[in-house]
Amino acid sequence: MLVVYASMTGNVKRFVDKMGLSESAQISGSFLCVNKPFVLITYTIGNGETPKEVEQFLQYDYNHRHLVGVVGSGNRNWGDNFCKGAKNIANKYNVPLLHTFELSGYDSDVEIVTTKIREIEGMKQVWQNGLN
Repeated sequence: MLVVYASMTGNVKRFVDKMGLSESAQISGSFLCVNKPFVLITYTIGNGETPKEVEQFLQYDYNHRHLVGVVGSGNRNWGDNFCKGAKNIANKYNVPLLHTFELSGYDSDVEIVTTKIREIEGMKQVWQNGLN
């Protein structure tokens, strides 16, 4: 499954690199169009806001239609605002918040997210097989 991510300080990029994915895309200044299911991994800015680049990506060409889950990176020093950007996306687009992790995460965080992505892929296969 495709993982799309935004990384301001490099923490999310390090996390994604640890996942060893065959398919990932970083949100940057250019417009990215996604036409298949994806999981989004994002950081939070300010007082719990979703980064502007992430909001723009989700709105561009209706990318949010293919969003199947979101993961948040943050710093627990922000208290209630920890990973709030990802929580906001989960609520706005009615997708599951798969996991939250601090900074670039631990190996256990990578394992949790990888497992949840595999579960989503498995559910997708069951659903598609049911249509055949």
